[in-house]
Amino acid sequence: MEESIHFEFMPANGQTFEVAMCGEGEKLALCLHGFPEHALSWREQLPVLARLGYRAWAPNQRGYGRSSRPAKVADYDIQKLIADVAALIDASGAKRTVLIGHDWGAVVAWAFAARQVRPLDALIIMNVPHPVCYMDRLFRSSQFWKSWYIYFFQLPWLPEWLLTRRKARAVSGMVLRTSSNREKFPRDLLDIFQQNGQIPGAVTAMLNWYRAAFRRALRRGGRSRSDFPLIPTHTLMIWGEEDAALDKSTTYDTGRYVTDLTLRYLPGVSHWVQQDATEAVNEMMSCFLSGKPVPEFKEKTTA
Repeated sequence: MEESIHFEFMPANGQTFEVAMCGEGEKLALCLHGFPEHALSWREQLPVLARLGYRAWAPNQRGYGRSSRPAKVADYDIQKLIADVAALIDASGAKRTVLIGHDWGAVVAWAFAARQVRPLDALIIMNVPHPVCYMDRLFRSSQFWKSWYIYFFQLPWLPEWLLTRRKARAVSGMVLRTSSNREKFPRDLLDIFQQNGQIPGAVTAMLNWYRAAFRRALRRGGRSRSDFPLIPTHTLMIWGEEDAALDKSTTYDTGRYVTDLTLRYLPGVSHWVQQDATEAVNEMMSCFLSGKPVPEFKEKTTA
């Protein structure tokens, strides 16, 4: 029987979160989306997690969808984003938790696991490097140039104008342009991203994630090692090699910061791994959580 997805509103950390839910049980799989996405970025993974015995939740993180949208840049500081995750885990009442993150959701997941804010059975990261690895490679690879948009997002009003004009078409357009499987990327999901961008104040909230992180880095002089002690959590890292924004070399030293790491590369697959390689991602995730060997990715070839 196919597990269905429904939405509920959950109060947590002084905010209200719109949460996509699937399945039931005492084990929680909490899935964190990235920029400029939506909880339904995980719609192909939530039923899989439910069949594995998890209560699968995918919240629209603060600023997204119909979740709370605080107005200040400081409201999107990583400490508050981590506190949101802790509060959602507490609200679930789950006895065990798996944390899964993609893009900005993975940034939050890395930080949450490093600080051991709540016990985690497992951590699954998709296409975001460990923050220390990112900083180590920022000026020693193509990563500096690939990160151009982060600096652009620090500007006032101009990024908002470009992203919201023409009914926020650029929000979905940036995803589709960088997808490695454009013909099969779900059009209705792109429409959800675009509609999300048309909500008053939503794009500013999305950009404030970047602005808060940039300001924190400036205050701390870019230092991040002390914020990221060794992660003991059982960890799977899935990496689409055709990531337009993140260089593969940022993954190379991950094992220095994670004691129990399984890393799988997906050649020919973009940053948007769970859409561009849905079956492969679901199989890797399922094997990892079931204690089975995680398969290598086999890129499809055309005759």
